[in-house]
Amino acid sequence: MKTATKTGGQLIVEALKANGVKRISCVPGESYLAVLDALYESGIDVIVCRQEGGAAMMADNWGRLTGEPGICMVTRGPGATNASAGLHIARQDSIPMILFIGQVARDMREREAFQEVEYRRAFTEFAKWVGEIDDARRIPEFVTRAFAVATSGRPGPVVLTLPEDMLVEEIEAPQARAYMPVESHPGKSQIAAFETALKEAKRPLFILGGTRWSEEAHAAFAHFATRFKVPVSCSFRRQMLFDHLHPCYAGDAGIGINPALAREIKDADLLVLLGSRMSEMPSSSYTLIDIPYPKQKLVHIFPDPEELGRIYRPDLAICAAPAEFVAALQELEAPASPAWADHTASMHESYLKWSTPPETGPGPVKMGPIMQWLEENLPDDAIFTNGAGNYATWLHRFHRFRKYNTQSAPTSGSMGYGLPAAVAAKQLFPQREVVCFAGDGCFMMHGQEFITAVRYGLPIITVLVNNGIYGTIRMHQEREYPGRVSATDLVNPDFVAYAKAFGGYGELVERTEDFGPAYLRARASGKPAIIEVKLDPEAITPARTLTQIREKT
Repeated sequence: MKTATKTGGQLIVEALKANGVKRISCVPGESYLAVLDALYESGIDVIVCRQEGGAAMMADNWGRLTGEPGICMVTRGPGATNASAGLHIARQDSIPMILFIGQVARDMREREAFQEVEYRRAFTEFAKWVGEIDDARRIPEFVTRAFAVATSGRPGPVVLTLPEDMLVEEIEAPQARAYMPVESHPGKSQIAAFETALKEAKRPLFILGGTRWSEEAHAAFAHFATRFKVPVSCSFRRQMLFDHLHPCYAGDAGIGINPALAREIKDADLLVLLGSRMSEMPSSSYTLIDIPYPKQKLVHIFPDPEELGRIYRPDLAICAAPAEFVAALQELEAPASPAWADHTASMHESYLKWSTPPETGPGPVKMGPIMQWLEENLPDDAIFTNGAGNYATWLHRFHRFRKYNTQSAPTSGSMGYGLPAAVAAKQLFPQREVVCFAGDGCFMMHGQEFITAVRYGLPIITVLVNNGIYGTIRMHQEREYPGRVSATDLVNPDFVAYAKAFGGYGELVERTEDFGPAYLRARASGKPAIIEVKLDPEAITPARTLTQIREKT
């Protein structure tokens, strides 16, 4: 059915609405003014950001928390290349996202026109698909395809470029329709083979990861684990996939893994990777599982067949989304007395000891008691976001995630993610507490998005751990080149003044006992807040100081 004559910009917005889009993040540009005009009375919330990287990270987190593609719009050239940081995060984290880029006019291509980039060459490594819409009549086709590609198999980002002149063309085009989600299910014979492998095992271990989970799948897998008493681990920065106080939880497979858990993974006689790729970080640099032939019997469940057998050759490969596989597990009958039940209990006890924060450390601020205060005073459904840095160790090791959709952190280790992700999370879940953990180096990567939180009245709380250095790099530097400090010291602004200048709330914490009252005042302010925690740079990890690392003690 044909519609009345409309511009390409109007057709883009119609296609977004047809596919259920409720919000987009953007930095405006003259290359897609026709789309901005079409958004004017569209009913779609437009979140205006201050840098394209932050806008893309917000879109990533919408995709991360909803399972539906997050939408971001930026202008060509520097706008697009700034946004590539968010694209890379979405690619490595398997997050559905669509990035729309304004492009030079079609009759100017291949001349190196103003801010021209050939994105199909430049962004191929960053996205599942990079397309350019040359003909406005094909907008419904391209946009619906983008949604399908972003969500199918292993989810990921899609890039669509929009030539400026195409967007102002007035044409007739088909009415856009919503994309149809594609689900992959396990076969009956595969479930039977899995059941046999599990019941023959004496030391099984599940590692949960990836995307395409849901609240229902999270609950259903917990029910399965309870019935079968199997030990369960979560992959790097996917800890919210399983309740950490569940008696089957064994800890996370990630950076700084509990040595006891690392041994259990190596010694398991059945290893079940459910949704996880087990890439470099969760596999401890590919040392936990032999490549290409694991010594453990390996069952790998993943929604994209190209991943199955790509690194690890499994004994049983099942092409299925985690949610669909978990649904099939509900039909299995649990053994009356699982052979591994006592072992599961001991693994959980090991996790509880590992995740108990230390009370001591160098300097007047101790992060261990601060983490304990947060555990006792934040609701179970609080959402934690962070970027990358040694400060994140405190959150990942000592916060006990209880509920689904309470963690947003990049497995790619990208700095600067926490603040824009927190803005996106609070916009999506305004009634839930949203806490951004950031280091001083990490925060300054996208700290300008604090004004975005102020503009839209989103009272996030940022716990800014300031030790005056690029901590992770300094740690490695002191280990490899002891005493030769180069390019890792930082000079920082007054972060409390920064928060207030932007219209938010700020406090400085220089003693451990001051943190709790400062946090409560930040919460009560009703404003976006920064709590600056002055941490001694010697407190580089929960277990070792910089001096100990330098002296290799």
